[in-house]
Amino acid sequence: MKRPENIYFLGIGGIGMSAIARYFIHEGKKVAGYDRTPTPLTAQLETEGAEIHFEENVELVPAAFRDPDTTLVVYTPAVPADHAELVWFRENGFIVEKRSEMLGHIAQGKYVMAVAGTHGKTTTTTMVAWLNHVAAEDGRDPRTGHENIGGAGTGSAFLGGISKNFNSNLVLGDGDRLAVEADEFDRSFLRLFPDAAVITSTDADHLDIYGTHEAVKEAFSQFAAQIKPGGSLVVKESAEMVRPQGVNVYTYSFDKETDFHAENIQLLGGGHYRFDIVCPDRVIEGCTLGVPGVVNIENAVAATALLWVAGFDEERLREGLASFVGVKRRFEFWVNTPEVVYMDDYAHHPRELSTAIASVKKMFPGRRLTAVFQPHLYTRTRDFHEGFARALSMADEVILLPIYPAREKPIEGVNSELIARDVTVPNKVVPKERIVEELESRKLDVVVTFGAGDIDAWCERIAKMIVDKYKIRTQ
Repeated sequence: MKRPENIYFLGIGGIGMSAIARYFIHEGKKVAGYDRTPTPLTAQLETEGAEIHFEENVELVPAAFRDPDTTLVVYTPAVPADHAELVWFRENGFIVEKRSEMLGHIAQGKYVMAVAGTHGKTTTTTMVAWLNHVAAEDGRDPRTGHENIGGAGTGSAFLGGISKNFNSNLVLGDGDRLAVEADEFDRSFLRLFPDAAVITSTDADHLDIYGTHEAVKEAFSQFAAQIKPGGSLVVKESAEMVRPQGVNVYTYSFDKETDFHAENIQLLGGGHYRFDIVCPDRVIEGCTLGVPGVVNIENAVAATALLWVAGFDEERLREGLASFVGVKRRFEFWVNTPEVVYMDDYAHHPRELSTAIASVKKMFPGRRLTAVFQPHLYTRTRDFHEGFARALSMADEVILLPIYPAREKPIEGVNSELIARDVTVPNKVVPKERIVEELESRKLDVVVTFGAGDIDAWCERIAKMIVDKYKIRTQ
């Protein structure tokens, strides 16, 4: 097959898959696909021209996509190997590729700026995409003498969340820079050979895939070794991995003495901060972010480091940080008043959860935090239930929802009660259908919903209940 006319996606509604589907729609290809359930993302894809069905049934594959000479099939590893449509495509001579393989193809010929790590990568990648849009410029950086790589213009990006600045998980620009989220699940990131990369963390995760924490760290070391010769790695100073040879290696942190870090951090109103970013050759003073939380300062340091490697305009970078408004489901405010605060966040790993809770408590010192958590995956709950319990115990009270299974079947004895029994603050497990009622029965101060499942489907109802209960005026 030289140039496929049609692209069929198995798992088209996934955040990474939908970005690639959008890319091919923009390229003029016919796009269709399957997913388990309709979502706002699939609805948006349908309005953009994709044909989508929600039943695992070969007969529902559109006629135009049933010819192996004209159709390429892309699938997500979350689709099981015995999926009826996947089996049919394989048995009938279609070229079938994983999402990561397709992303690797698209990345060829670009200056690839990849962000990897077991947490923090979505926000950091999205910051890089926005800063490329705002702060990249042609020519040479006047202070470093480095040639700015990739040229001016927006650049492009494939994101693991919906950017609020771009209102999309896909950015298509006229520069050569390509910001990509490098996902460690199923070792997908090993399909990428970036020019520059950030590694935010190498904590244990996806042990159903890797088996051991050592194997996770080995995969990140292999990813780093795939950076192109003469390229650059920016790595969190605490990340346990082998630093590669033949590339420029820089370290970063929140506020430790590393190559890139923040200093002079001052808390402003509503959880926002002013800070300076220290780089190897300069200090970028008076930075602010359009999103709250100390965790985002660290993300900003990492994103700035990638821009420093490629070249940037300093004043426009400062403007870009201030105008960055974040990613949906990452520290997303739904209600923010002196009386009551409600936020939603994607945290679904113990380290993410503890970092997020610590950040919220710093943003709103002395206030009572109610943490609502929906565990994601039976295997992750089995492997990390003690860590989840420790993290949640940092809150003042906890509400747990049943486990969101995603691609997994139940594991005997693994449930939300496994976490609840070790939580040291008042806690309760409730069905998600009762979450609004449960919250309404309590006196609320600061509320945060956490999880990577479908808990976000309840955000609007929770926010409405809070607005009505506390008679909050809305514009």
